[in-house]
Amino acid sequence: MILESRSEKETYELGVKIGRQAKAGQVYTLVGDLGVGKTVFTKGLAAGLEIEEPVSSPTFTIVQVYEEGRLPFYHFDVYRIGDVEEMEEIGYEDYIYGEGVSLIEWANLIEEILPEHYTEIRIEKDLEQGFDYRRIEVCEY
Repeated sequence: MILESRSEKETYELGVKIGRQAKAGQVYTLVGDLGVGKTVFTKGLAAGLEIEEPVSSPTFTIVQVYEEGRLPFYHFDVYRIGDVEEMEEIGYEDYIYGEGVSLIEWANLIEEILPEHYTEIRIEKDLEQGFDYRRIEVCEY
């Protein structure tokens, strides 16, 4: 499915919609260059899960856990991991195969350990369409 966003607000609202539909055990991967709106999307997804605390990118902690929403939310940023063994050290399987919703930014860096089924969300800019335009592709695997 291909979606278009022409503003941060639209990207956020798409995240809200997906968060409202998320079910326990669901894994989302989030792929896109720096500055495409991954954090904006993630904040929307968290809002859709009824998480009220501020959401930020867990760049230096690898995973940020939010437990006060309608489902636990596990937000991973694997941009800085050296290899997949670091994911094993933090016990990623407990999150991924748990009762919450997982979102993994830069998931293309750990493809070999992703679960069999997940939803990939790919965000891309297209400056010909405008500075705020985003092409958002949602694929089920």
